[in-house]
Amino acid sequence: MTTLGTALSQAQGQGMDRLDAQLLLLHVLGQDAHDRAWLLAHDSDALPAAAEGHLAPLVARRAAGEPLAYIIGRREFFGLDLEVNPSVLIPRPDTEILVEWALEHLPTTTDQTLRVLDLGTGSGAIALALKAQRPGAQVQALDWSEAALAVARRNAARLSLDITFAQGNWLDSNHQRYHLIVANPPYVADADPHLSALAHEPLQALTAGPDGLQDLSTIIASALGHLYPGGSLLLEHGHKQAVAVRELLAVAGFCKIASRRDLAGIERCSGGQQSLEPHPHAHASLRTIGSPAAHRPPR
Repeated sequence: MTTLGTALSQAQGQGMDRLDAQLLLLHVLGQDAHDRAWLLAHDSDALPAAAEGHLAPLVARRAAGEPLAYIIGRREFFGLDLEVNPSVLIPRPDTEILVEWALEHLPTTTDQTLRVLDLGTGSGAIALALKAQRPGAQVQALDWSEAALAVARRNAARLSLDITFAQGNWLDSNHQRYHLIVANPPYVADADPHLSALAHEPLQALTAGPDGLQDLSTIIASALGHLYPGGSLLLEHGHKQAVAVRELLAVAGFCKIASRRDLAGIERCSGGQQSLEPHPHAHASLRTIGSPAAHRPPR
């Protein structure tokens, strides 16, 4: 008889860490992913034959390097349970820094309607997190990939969050204006050696030219024309790209340019504001600020 404890030990014996093994076992048993204490309490219970047959190929996939989120088809982000598959990037905790910063630009009151655009939405993680926290905002999410948009639409429907989705390439053919534009675009250099560790994720959502700045540059160059006066553009970027992104924002004519650090102290996001003055190319002041001790939803 294979017990739950034995199944965990066997999975770890194939190179899986204990947490991944626990999450896979909870998945095949139909238990909540947060209920690891349940596994400890039922360590000596027999593993049902059907679950055992389901578990073996999943363990093999994880041992071969496939991300756990793709295997179980779910990832939590900013307190939301999201569907993910290989059509979309797996949402990362670092991107929650971008959401927290964006929320600071969206007042909690609903006495005015604010227009928000999430570029390259993927699974819809950023757009859905913003809509969940600011229900009064009009949130639009855009992606060039119809497969990604299908995932995002399913997530929005399951979470009952009213978001407008559209297919498009960044801001091309978009003639609307927004109070806030956010994006986590591709920013990995084409030849980056770390790409091998991301082989299961969509390459087109990761790489952006020889220096990783191609898509960031494209968005920044066109964003001012899509922002209301005083509106902001906030971008996630690579851990060594903050200076370059701030320079691009300054050249484009943004003001109040700033960067935000992640929990490791790395400049993870940068952004700027459309000037309230009649001359959009006023001098841009460069400054870097650290992330505040913002409240996060329970994990």
